[in-house]
Amino acid sequence: MDTTGIAALATNMNQARTSEAVQLSMLKKAMDISAQNGLQLIQDATKVAPNNPPHLGNRIDTTA
Repeated sequence: MDTTGIAALATNMNQARTSEAVQLSMLKKAMDISAQNGLQLIQDATKVAPNNPPHLGNRIDTTA
């Protein structure tokens, strides 16, 4: 058997596993950040400005 070919294959497989682990870690981090941003948007959307006074919007001027 060609030991250098086996060693090179093992090294390539190890590098591929490391690369996949790093990519998966980055994907998880990006998903966590996205989830945090989504939660922040939802929290900000629930903060509603004060309501208008009750007399506003009761009459519509249709003759104008």
